[in-house]
Amino acid sequence: MAEKKLNGTVIVTYRCNARCSMCNRYKAPSKPEEEISVDTIKKLPKMYFTNITGGEPFIRTDLKEIVRELYKKSDRIVISTNGFFTDRIVDLCKEFPEVGIRISIEGLEKTNNEIRGLENGYQRGYGTLKKLVEMGMKDVGFGMTVQDRNAPDLVQLYQISNEMGMEFATASLHNSFYFVEAKNIIHDRPMVAENFEKLVNELLCSKSPKKWFRAYFNHGLINYIYGQKRLLPCDMSFDTFFIDPYGDVMPCNGTKDKEVMGNLNRQCWDELWNSTEAQNVRKKVRGCDRNCWMIGSVSPAMHKYIWKPAIWVMRHKLKSLFTKRPYSMYENKIVRDYRDGKVTKEELDKCSTCDMCAEANDGLSEDSKAQLLGRTGEEIVDADIVEQMKK
Repeated sequence: MAEKKLNGTVIVTYRCNARCSMCNRYKAPSKPEEEISVDTIKKLPKMYFTNITGGEPFIRTDLKEIVRELYKKSDRIVISTNGFFTDRIVDLCKEFPEVGIRISIEGLEKTNNEIRGLENGYQRGYGTLKKLVEMGMKDVGFGMTVQDRNAPDLVQLYQISNEMGMEFATASLHNSFYFVEAKNIIHDRPMVAENFEKLVNELLCSKSPKKWFRAYFNHGLINYIYGQKRLLPCDMSFDTFFIDPYGDVMPCNGTKDKEVMGNLNRQCWDELWNSTEAQNVRKKVRGCDRNCWMIGSVSPAMHKYIWKPAIWVMRHKLKSLFTKRPYSMYENKIVRDYRDGKVTKEELDKCSTCDMCAEANDGLSEDSKAQLLGRTGEEIVDADIVEQMKK
């Protein structure tokens, strides 16, 4: 019998040089000496897909060694990055031309730079993508977290990526310990949903079956920003996992507080995955009410419950043969109810995970917290990068 492969995300660092308005991780970096080692990477199980993320993964000077080891474990690898370390990204891609690269760009130039807080961030990210395309890299693209400030740029950014033959990944604001944030919320839901509606129609009218299923994912994002139940079950911790820089294995990155199934630095995989702690976390997942709709949990669910998105895609693709607007956000009952005054903004706000009174757990180790005594996370990471550049 074939060994079951999992879907994994490896958070190689919490250090980040960006200053994103919707994520406070840059204020809570991990200590480099504690970050997950290649020896721990070797203990990971077989995976059909692995996402490498952070923080900013390319802050790790040994990222190539990590990727080299992960390719012994995983059929496909995608790295999520802000695209700032162009030379490092290009160098890694020369050795691993099959790797996927997703560069976070939060809108057109002015909007992106305001949201991500990186000097010349748009040009750096866009320029890196262009270099990768010129190199012949096949699996590259944009990643965008949609909110009130950048929703009007959504379709235009998709069109730029489409013209360049790139992938285009979307998300919406989320709150969790991973983002060290509890106060993210979309204020003008109809406006944001309308822009998602435009994107869904662009995707449905394309000739790419992959984009048709992406349309379903973005339909689910409209459902999510209105605070409704997930369109598909969540099986995080059953066939999908995250591992953080300290070797802690978690169900996902969407939980309010850090939920730990075990630690791979101290345990072997089978012991960890079948532990009492892991079973307890799975019980929590089955009772979770956060209704996250992020690609890390939705993509495996779309494959597992393929008939649900497939029926939606077939119905809307058929409509696209007769109209350029085969999809309407008002197919979602909650969108109609809000329009018709049957539900108020205050009621929808209560359905979100936003908590203006909450203080988010940063998920750091005690040693990583100790380094923040007397210095900010920004100062620590900036000094770290300066030192790296000297070497």
